[in-house]
Parts: sequence; C-alpha cells; structure tokens
Amino acid sequence: MLDEVDKLGSDFRGDPSSALLEVLDPEQNHSFEDHYLNVPFDLSNVLFIATANILEAIPRPLLDRMELIRLAGYTLEQKMAIAHRYLIPKIIKNNGLNRRQIDIKDSAIERVALEYTREVGLRNLERELSSISRKVARQVAEGRTRKTSIAGEMVPEYLGPPKVVNEVALRTAIPGVATGMAWTELGGDILFVEATSMPGKGSLRLTGQLGQVMVESAQAVFSYLHSNSERLRINPNLFVRLDFHIHVPSGATPKDGPSAGVTIATALYSLLAGKPVRPDLAMTGEITLRGQVLQVGGLKEKILAAKLAGVTHILIPRRNEKDLGEISQSILEGLTFHFADRIDDVLEVALVPAPASKPRKKKAVQPRKKSPGRSKTTRKERPSK
Repeated sequence: MLDEVDKLGSDFRGDPSSALLEVLDPEQNHSFEDHYLNVPFDLSNVLFIATANILEAIPRPLLDRMELIRLAGYTLEQKMAIAHRYLIPKIIKNNGLNRRQIDIKDSAIERVALEYTREVGLRNLERELSSISRKVARQVAEGRTRKTSIAGEMVPEYLGPPKVVNEVALRTAIPGVATGMAWTELGGDILFVEATSMPGKGSLRLTGQLGQVMVESAQAVFSYLHSNSERLRINPNLFVRLDFHIHVPSGATPKDGPSAGVTIATALYSLLAGKPVRPDLAMTGEITLRGQVLQVGGLKEKILAAKLAGVTHILIPRRNEKDLGEISQSILEGLTFHFADRIDDVLEVALVPAPASKPRKKKAVQPRKKSPGRSKTTRKERPSK
C-alpha cells in the first residue's frame, strides 16, 4: 500500500517519484535495485495499491503507469453502518469506556452526520463522536454509575448548536440566486451563485476567488444572455444601463472548474427576469456561446452532496444521463432528475413560474326596483316658438 502518493516531495536528497516510476513499471521492476540495500530484487509479482486525494498533484509520468479507480463518498446509510461496526467500538475503547456505560443511538449518529459534518468521508464524524465519548468518560470519572444513552435530541448538549445549516431554501428565496453543485478533492459540495445589478454602463464584475475557467464561463454567460435578450424576453437596454456583479460566497475558498456555467446563467437570468429559482433544485453543467449545455465530471460526488443538503430535484446535462447507471440506487432514491440540452431547457425547469392571476368575477347587475306608488312620468315637451 502506497498511501497518499499525491503528497510526494522532491529536494536535494532525491526525487521519490523517479524511484516509483521504476517500481510500478512491470517492464523494469523485475530487477529493481534500491539505493539503500544495493541488492536487486524482483517486484514483478507484487501488487501495489496507491491512494491519493488530488490527481493533479501526482506527476503525470507516474500517473500513466497506474490504473485509475475513482471511489465516491459514503451515503448516510453507509456512514451509519460503518459507525456501528467500526467507529463506535473503536471510540468507546480508546476513551476507556464499555457498552454498559454508553450507548449512542442511530438518531444521534444521523444528526451528527447531517448537522455537524458535511463531508463524503468519516474523519469529522469520528471526531465528533469521539468528543461525545470523552464527555461521557468525564462523567464516569466524576462518579456517574448509570448508563448514558445518547439520542438525537441530546446531541446539542454535548456538541453545542448545529454547525451545518440547510440554507438552500433561504438563499434562493429572492431572484438572482441559484444553487450549483461542485466537485472538490474531498468530494462533492454545493455552492450558491449570487447576481445583483446597479446603475452603470453594462460592465460585469466577478468576486469570490474564482479561477480563470469560472471567470471565462461567467463572461460567456453574459455574452449569451445579451445577444439573445429579445428571444429570452429580456429588456436589452438593461445591459447598457446597468452594471452587474456576480459573487460566489465563501470568498476565502478558491473555486474553479468547468461546471458552473449553467448555475451562473440561471442566477443572472433570474435577476433580469425578476423570478426566483426553485429552492429544491441544484444544477451543474457548462454552456457555450450558442447556448448548448456540455457534460461534466464528478457526478456521483455532486449528487451525494446535493442530497445531503436537502435537495430533491437535480438538473444535469443530457449527455450525463448515461452516468446515472453507474450510481447505486440508494443514492438516487428520492431524487428527481431533469436533463438539459440547451440553456432554454435549464431556464424552463429552474425558474419558479409566476402565480397565475385569478380572473375577476363580473358583478351581476341588479335591476332597479321601482318605488311603490310612483308612476312613470314623461318629460314635458318644450313649446315651439
């Protein structure tokens, strides 16, 4: 096992990647000679398993000698099963407790996973459960004798208020905000794209530590909406009389990648049309200057992150529809997918339709009632001169 080969370093003492090139190459490793032993030995029958978090950090010649297997994150059900089988027994033992002193319920594990961690792995889940166990161990050391059962409603007593809040419905309540899905080296995540305008001359400003790819995507979106304003029923004068600002929150985190074009287009169009985006929808995809939606990667990780965030509708490029067959049914359960070929398909699904105005009911004209005892009088004719 070669763990975390993406953290290889090279200095004056040597370059480990050059040695690994010979170790992993089946044409050369039958007589590998290490500089420490200075004795050749055969590695041709050895199976090496290397792990990494970031592919970009692995030298390209070394990556070419490996067969790449991508492992996605864990679902909530998988996290709970792993916690029961491995994490909780390990945590209880490490903190000097036993099963007669502590019992962590399923509801507590679920609440910790959803409200105190947002990750595809288990590192933070183990850290938070260990924190609960340490506090129980302190109670035992202070003389507590009865068993402590940790249920979901008791988690804030041990870990404080929730650290992760579902902001999707809150953020998208006003026009100009859309929910996107992103891929990171630690798995999937959701991000919000915000758009606003102010009086100006039609300039575009981008903030949020966006990389060059995302900056170019935003510029392509702006050009597409401007050139197709009449067809999309947008006042073309807005692009001349206003300045636009697109911001992706969490400004301290650098962001880049070719999958945010659809989200940027939806946020900007939502602002121009004055219609909010559906709060239960997350999207991913890149667009061209002709309005086509291009396929993206990392779909499984993105869907996992969106589901954990409470999203029930997901919009993806139609070219990615085939990738859903490689995702387990437990992840897809409870989700509704929408597929887009062009940006028009995206806007049709993403925007909240305006409430239909109810037709006014015409009041029935009541006939005037004649007063009793009054006769109809005729107008007197004026005498002719």
